[in-house]
Amino acid sequence: MACIGSGRLCAHVEKLCQFGHFTQLRRKVSTTTCVKSRPVISRTSGTLLQRCQNKTNTQDSRINLARATSTMQTQMPGSLPDYQIDPYRLIEDDLKDIFDEIRLELINNNTQEELHPISTYYFDGQGKAIRPMFTILMARAINYHNGRNDLSHSQRQIAMISEMIHTSSLLHDDVIDQSDFRRGKPSVNVVWSQKKVAMAGNYILAVTCMMISRIRNDDVTVTISQIINDLVQGEFMQLGSKETENERFAHYLTKTYRKTSSLIANCVKAVNVHCFSLFISAQINVGLAFQLVDDLLDFVASSAAMGKPTATDLKLGLATAPVLFACERYPELNAMIMRRFQEPGDVEKAFELVHKSNGLEQTRFLAKKHCVEANKIAQSFAKSPYQKALMIMTDLVINRMK
Repeated sequence: MACIGSGRLCAHVEKLCQFGHFTQLRRKVSTTTCVKSRPVISRTSGTLLQRCQNKTNTQDSRINLARATSTMQTQMPGSLPDYQIDPYRLIEDDLKDIFDEIRLELINNNTQEELHPISTYYFDGQGKAIRPMFTILMARAINYHNGRNDLSHSQRQIAMISEMIHTSSLLHDDVIDQSDFRRGKPSVNVVWSQKKVAMAGNYILAVTCMMISRIRNDDVTVTISQIINDLVQGEFMQLGSKETENERFAHYLTKTYRKTSSLIANCVKAVNVHCFSLFISAQINVGLAFQLVDDLLDFVASSAAMGKPTATDLKLGLATAPVLFACERYPELNAMIMRRFQEPGDVEKAFELVHKSNGLEQTRFLAKKHCVEANKIAQSFAKSPYQKALMIMTDLVINRMK
């Protein structure tokens, strides 16, 4: 059974929203926040997984960073497993020099010297490398599931591409959002002009296209192209809003899929284009959880811890999950959302109401549910260190502090 396409996956998210799935979940979250429970997760069919099987032919500083950012404990449904495996150590050789190799690709493919420092500015090894990590772990877990214990050159290239697409979007975000600070240093648009930064973001995407073409696989090309398609559509969706609460939440989740989950899920599809769609669903869940936690941290983490300003979304006029959940208790937020927090005092008032509501707890609850779902799917893989590492990575996602 071939993987279903990204468009169909996103349509599935939209359908769930339209038919009230997330509305019911929000009601459940409202009444069970911070109460331990065991979520009902559908069982995975071993027959379908067998069908899939038959179909398919860092450095110490980053390790320490991961450990340091996995300290916040939750009191949400179920407990994530505690395996004695360090994902960073496990694939250290696969991740080694990945940023150096990206910088070489960017430097060797142009003759404009000023473009070098701009395009490589965020490839300094200070990022979390979450996307290449998930891509490599999933590639190795799928390979092992299919009787192989290796990582192909093209799979590692896709891991590099995942980080490059993400970073190009950061350059564009910094221009659009007029950022001042990212990853503990001045944003790229502060150091260079906005025009040069925008062109550098385009250049990174151009180099990824060259790397994709060298893989010489049409299915991979289409799959990676879908990521950029989704990313642009997600940005356009972020510019708009919906009037009713249900429409807003559906809009938010679909936008989150396009901007965050699509990259992680489609990179997994690209490393094995014949994998079962259930494996891709696991990474959709991880991507949604990652963004939910990111939106949560915008309200609770310090600027020093995040390496970038906090409460940024409100200042940009964006209503994320904590605000949408808070609307249930404080309906006056609805008017602020519709005017995108533009009136004097809107940002401060909305920030206060979110903290007075259960919006933060509800957001973490929902993120945890997505992680538990991803882990349920990961358990369907053949037992291996990579399968266990994937489950540990969901713990890093839900408990991260930056």
